[in-house]
Amino acid sequence: MEQPPGFIDSRFPNHVCRLRKALYGLKQAPRAWFQRLSNFLLHQGFMCSQADTSLFVFHKGACLMYLLVYVDDIILTGNDEASISRFTASLHKEFAITDLGNLNYFLGLEVTTTSNGLFLSQGKYATDILSRADMLDSKPVSTPLSTSDVFLSTGPPFSEPSYYRSLVGALQYLTITRPDISYAVNQASQFLHAPTTAHFQLVKRILRYVKGTLNLGLRFSKPPNMSTVGYSDADWARCIETRRSTYGYSIFFGGNLVSWSAKKQPTVSRSSCESEYRAMANTASEIIWVTHLLRDLNALPPGRPTLLCDNLSAVFLSQNPVAHKRAKHIDIDYHFVRELVSSGKLHTKFVPTKLQVADIFTKPLARPLFEEFRDQLGVKPPPVSLEGGVIEFKIQIMLTT
Repeated sequence: MEQPPGFIDSRFPNHVCRLRKALYGLKQAPRAWFQRLSNFLLHQGFMCSQADTSLFVFHKGACLMYLLVYVDDIILTGNDEASISRFTASLHKEFAITDLGNLNYFLGLEVTTTSNGLFLSQGKYATDILSRADMLDSKPVSTPLSTSDVFLSTGPPFSEPSYYRSLVGALQYLTITRPDISYAVNQASQFLHAPTTAHFQLVKRILRYVKGTLNLGLRFSKPPNMSTVGYSDADWARCIETRRSTYGYSIFFGGNLVSWSAKKQPTVSRSSCESEYRAMANTASEIIWVTHLLRDLNALPPGRPTLLCDNLSAVFLSQNPVAHKRAKHIDIDYHFVRELVSSGKLHTKFVPTKLQVADIFTKPLARPLFEEFRDQLGVKPPPVSLEGGVIEFKIQIMLTT
């Protein structure tokens, strides 16, 4: 801590104050708080996940407990109620905490327990966005973007760029439980520095779609199998101005969507095969991270994950180690997908375009196909019948520093 103005020691003007206790608001406070909590959890027998440093896992015999930390908010779950009660009691002794009971609301996410799983939604958060945009009474639309909508940098500038950034930033957080708007929000996010009036009109269309689908959310059900499947897709030269491709992926564990993305590739691809191959490499890296996380959770399935792509050339390129003259310019780091395939850690397969779920992350789709892929992603209305119980035993705890 630097010496505050007016209290500088004239004998040692370059000395600094020794920090004995982290005060709220200091730059060191978050690190010091997390270190304090981590030391306590490690002393209690928890292990910090290597895939996600905010996740702590306790595994002793048949007892499993998962603890997820976000600043001073904690989610705790496990399969042994007695162990959870003992740990919660020790947590009470060490910190001033408030036990909020069964998990139902966390960081804007609404959690509803069903008879065979969970339902995650952000209905209240989405309503707040519409209220901020004064669009609670707007007319709903069936898709976030029409098939003819294109984001271009030309046109008259929007008069309130900060308002545009605020709305797009709020929509970005909404994609946590609404992957169906990921592509549209990604396109709108590329023009935050200089939005135009046309851009704002397209953002309003996204909001009109959200207005008509406020009740949608992600469903998670007990999986019939524990397989990991990823879908990878790319739309070659999608961007008219830069000719860079847009790629997307969706990763399912036990039939439940656990990871997805919609992004523009950083470089121009010379062919559709190249853009699809780059997308496969990025998806493969995410699948590897998911497998590491599952291993930390003691839930890693025995079989190898499968990566599905609708481009035969890209699938062949991932399985064939022979260098081709059209692929020799591709960066070496993208070829690690070949090593995964050859070592048996990953299986790549072809999937027809009509079954390519990741297509929803690369381009605007017509309503029938959009709704079909949205349903396959698990974005659905809340279940009709809800139960008050929980799957195992869930506690939400708020810590006050």
